[in-house]
Amino acid sequence: MKERNRAEARTRLERARLGGGEERIERQHSQGKLTARERLSVLLDEGSFHEMDALVEHRCRDFGMEDRHVPGDGVITGWGEVNGRRIFVFSQDFTVEGGSLSATNAAKVCKVMDMALKAGAPVVGLNDSGGARIQEGVASLGGYADIFLRNTLASGVVPQISAILGPCAGGAVYSPAITDFVFMVEGTSYMFVTGPSVVKTVTHEEVTQEDLGGALTHNSKSGVAHFMCKNDRTCLEEIRTLLSYLPANNLETPPYVPTDDPVDRADAELRAVIPDEREKPYDMREVLRRVVDQDSLFEVAAHGAMNIITAFARLGGQPVGIVANQPAVLAGCLDIAASTKAARFVRFLDCFNLPIVTFVDVPGFLPGTDQEWNGIIRHGAKLLYAYCEATVPKLTVITRKAYGGAYDVMSSKHIRSDLNFAWPSAEIAVMGAKGAVEIIFRREIAASEDPVACAATRTEEYEELFANPFIAAERGYVDAVIEEPETRARLIEGLRLLAGKRDHNPAKKHGNIPL
Repeated sequence: MKERNRAEARTRLERARLGGGEERIERQHSQGKLTARERLSVLLDEGSFHEMDALVEHRCRDFGMEDRHVPGDGVITGWGEVNGRRIFVFSQDFTVEGGSLSATNAAKVCKVMDMALKAGAPVVGLNDSGGARIQEGVASLGGYADIFLRNTLASGVVPQISAILGPCAGGAVYSPAITDFVFMVEGTSYMFVTGPSVVKTVTHEEVTQEDLGGALTHNSKSGVAHFMCKNDRTCLEEIRTLLSYLPANNLETPPYVPTDDPVDRADAELRAVIPDEREKPYDMREVLRRVVDQDSLFEVAAHGAMNIITAFARLGGQPVGIVANQPAVLAGCLDIAASTKAARFVRFLDCFNLPIVTFVDVPGFLPGTDQEWNGIIRHGAKLLYAYCEATVPKLTVITRKAYGGAYDVMSSKHIRSDLNFAWPSAEIAVMGAKGAVEIIFRREIAASEDPVACAATRTEEYEELFANPFIAAERGYVDAVIEEPETRARLIEGLRLLAGKRDHNPAKKHGNIPL
């Protein structure tokens, strides 16, 4: 009996490893996609994967399903290690019933998520599924809801990462949408609530899968996805990189990585980054690369709302999150998309004990009826709320413009930023000199014999008074005016100072962020 059971176990495990069979595996490869198990071998450290529920099979007896059984039921679950640190993972297998979600399939995913919460380890979901298993009806829909609940309960407790490596449609999209970061692959992955055929029927719009819900669409337009990768392998390697910046859970500190980059490295080239002309753009990434540890800048959502940069990096080996205005795009203005992108990132950083380093060059909020009618007030308030709420160490560097309400929003001293530095090129004012003069001296300029000369004189006076960091420094709103090459050393020193920071918000169930 024992030997027979051993043989049966081996047979069933071998069937599970083959998934839908060689023909379907070849079809997966022909589409430029790895199989579910191949993906796990790329994501996880070699030999570290421990599979759970490999022999689970569905229990559906309708529509011919009683004769279609594959051990594992279309999803591989378990735990393994990434760079020696444990994660929990599920990988949908499109070769088995199109990776569709059944009741037992969902139960496997829920079990691994429950274990991740208990163990305090990240969850990575590799999505490649045709959606709910139609033959099971409401049981498969209930399975999705069971997963959504766990995504929500795990939010802010353990990092959750989703990779879309094939189709993800209908109700299936909402689990990735609740997770912290979404990766997509160009040409082979897509997400949408309703597909092109339904869109055509209802709205008469002609649209392809790629345009409706492909990687570029969700990275550049909707903001649903945060990373766009060339292929499955690159995607999985990028997930490994992302995990290297994150703690295992909300009770741990981010993982320190030793660096040979000197703490006191002073890059003299930073003096030349800011143009002499106030209106001339520059690339804020150049500033960031020269300040953070060498090769540690890892940008998030690089293809969307490009007027603001969100990124992970390290300073002296310490992982941090960076939010930075980008003067090269829309002059670095805050608009709806930038505010929402940065707010979500700031809240993630606060959830998982990552210090927030903010680089400011912002002329204000983007004007226009489109912005106002679509709620720039509400969306801008999200970023303000996120910074106000955050209790992790917050450090700010004002490189050039910090005007109006945007100055307040971008991690100013007034909303509990801990250390605020300004470069000599910083300008902290209600607005730019030209606009201010046109308001303050409107009558004087109108009555002048030479309005142009009068306006120029008053503009020069305003710039002399406000186009600098010194009034803010005199009032203590800026802790120090620093030379540009000092920035790296001052930030690392500040992070060490604030390593034991204690700050708490009033007791509450939760706040009401202006969604």
